[in-house]
Amino acid sequence: AADRTAAGGRLLQGLAPELAAADREALVRQVVDLLARPEFGAVFGAGSRAEQPICGVVAGRAILGQIDRLVVTEREILLVDCKSNRVPPATVADAPLAYLRQLAAYRALLMQIYPDRPVRAALLWTEAPRLDEVPPSLLDRHAPHAEPTA
Repeated sequence: AADRTAAGGRLLQGLAPELAAADREALVRQVVDLLARPEFGAVFGAGSRAEQPICGVVAGRAILGQIDRLVVTEREILLVDCKSNRVPPATVADAPLAYLRQLAAYRALLMQIYPDRPVRAALLWTEAPRLDEVPPSLLDRHAPHAEPTA
C-alpha cells in the first residue's frame, strides 16, 4: 500500500507518456484513494483476484469473459465489475442492461463452479465511488436461462 502512488506513477508513465504530469498524478491519486477506502476492503484485499478469466456453459450458452475482481472465501463468492462511467445510475436497477446481463451470466457460471456457497455480484462505480450490490432477484431476471427482456 505504501508504494501504490509511486508504482501507479511509473505504470502511467510507461502506458501513457503523452499525459501531462498533473493529469497522471490526478489519476493515480484517484485510484490510490479508491483502493484505500475501507468499504472496498474485501474487493481489493488479500486473497482477492484481479482480472479473473472465466468460461463455461450455462443453459446451453457459452460464457467467456473476465471478472474484474473476484473474492472467493469459504463462506461466499463475490464478483465485482468495475465501471468508470462519469455519472453512475441513481440505483442499481437503473444500470445498463448489458452490465446486468454480464453479471448475471458470470454469477450463473460461478454458481455451477461453487454450488456450496452463495454468489454475490456488485458494480463498483469508480467515479462515484460507490459499490452497488445487485440483488439476486434482479440478476435472476437477466440470467442466461431467463427469457430475454427488453
